[in-house]
Amino acid sequence: MSLPSTAAQLVTLAAEGGEHGGNHESLDPAVTGGAALLILLLLLWITTRFNRDR
Repeated sequence: MSLPSTAAQLVTLAAEGGEHGGNHESLDPAVTGGAALLILLLLLWITTRFNRDR
């Protein structure tokens, strides 16, 4: 595959994706954001446990 043909395929794929909107019925933004926040806070807590000398 060459770069121009790959770029053309990506442009076609992006144009088709606009018709559907990209939102799935089962994805609730509040639950997704809350889970992401919880995971990031957990990672922050783990990082601070390993860095006690500062």
